[in-house]
Amino acid sequence: MFTKILIANRGEVALRIIRACKELGIRTVAVYSQPDITSLHVKYADEAICIGSASSSSSYLNIPSIISAAEITDVEAIHPGYGFLAEDAHFAEICESCKIKFIGPTPDNMRRMGDKMAAKESARKAGVPIIPGSKDIVKTKEEALKIAKEMKYPVIVKAAAGGGGKGMRICHNDVRLVGALMTAQREAEAAFGNPNVYIEKYIEKPRHIEIQILGDKHGHIIHLGERDCTIQRRHQKLIEETPSPVLDSKLRKKMGEAAIKCAKSIGYINAGTIEFLLDEDKSFYFMEMNTRIQVEHPITEAITGIDLIKEQIKIAAGEKIGYKQEDIKFNGSAIECRINAEDPDSDFMPSPGRIATLSLPGGRGVRLDTHVYSGYDISPFYDSMVGKLIVHGKDRQDAIRICKRALDEFVVEPIKTTIPFHKKVMNNPAFLRGKYSTDFVERLFEKEE
Repeated sequence: MFTKILIANRGEVALRIIRACKELGIRTVAVYSQPDITSLHVKYADEAICIGSASSSSSYLNIPSIISAAEITDVEAIHPGYGFLAEDAHFAEICESCKIKFIGPTPDNMRRMGDKMAAKESARKAGVPIIPGSKDIVKTKEEALKIAKEMKYPVIVKAAAGGGGKGMRICHNDVRLVGALMTAQREAEAAFGNPNVYIEKYIEKPRHIEIQILGDKHGHIIHLGERDCTIQRRHQKLIEETPSPVLDSKLRKKMGEAAIKCAKSIGYINAGTIEFLLDEDKSFYFMEMNTRIQVEHPITEAITGIDLIKEQIKIAAGEKIGYKQEDIKFNGSAIECRINAEDPDSDFMPSPGRIATLSLPGGRGVRLDTHVYSGYDISPFYDSMVGKLIVHGKDRQDAIRICKRALDEFVVEPIKTTIPFHKKVMNNPAFLRGKYSTDFVERLFEKEE
């Protein structure tokens, strides 16, 4: 096992990793930008090093500074968290070349699944259903129009690299497609340094279901059930729950087996997530793979009792996964609400600023992953997350009741947050019935207007 790990991240995920390391008896090194000097991950790590100014490119994406910090502090491994360099194969290779273990998948895993066209091909070869779409990158409007004619509208243009909804456009006609192709290419180039896009058949009113997997260096791969990430805004997840209210045991088993086949086809190592779209007929299609720990991993921890960050560290250290598939049991129901410093009544406009009043929820079934405190400044330079509210109940209705109560206790002032939005969802009849699709948020606000 490692004796010292550097966390190449910030905020709640950096704090989450530090806590796991402390429980494993591992010393930690935090890196931070100049504005983050007062952050809790800096305070609670055993050592901390400033790696640059406010901009991400000067700090949390500054590979030479991070590697220098790792070498100065003599760490054995680096945990990238999620975001920033978490899925950067080049960074993982540099770590390995410097004899520093990268706590995550192999560079080859990341490259093969980071390119969405290559990922789809890997899934297809593994016998996993994929969404109908272009076989190659689409570069010209003539190609795009021909493909759309064959598949029939609606179609969706997607960036071949990256994620988070960038470089993605839904099209219902030729005029929209031509404009969307050029816009998506420009957006993909700006966001990922790669202008390549492809086209898929757009599945209307789907559920977004992801399967959590773990793989070790000894060829052992298991899944830890699903998370329903359907409630999104502009492809950014807002609420996740497990188990999904639309999956039965038979479909859960089938999707879990498909995820394992997909991961085994590339010899996947460490934690990862296979993302599927589920249509109204309960047919599922491979969408992409996230080669990192996910923001919403705590709800899987809640129902399985397995600490995913500790598992990542153990796997990176060469240990075998200590569970067989039949050992994984699911207990109750869990929901995660992402509390962001955004104003849901003003099109989710960011609301950075100082937190003057902070009252945190607690009690039965409540977990809060956060890095904020009274007097903390939500920075305009980074992600606007205040924290993640995770609730766990004996069943879905119990989890919803706990979530409502916890949201009522949660006070963050004077900045605007998404707490009122989450309260609204927890009282929505469609949500309460578990009957919703990826257009839920848009329909919710359209109804109010």
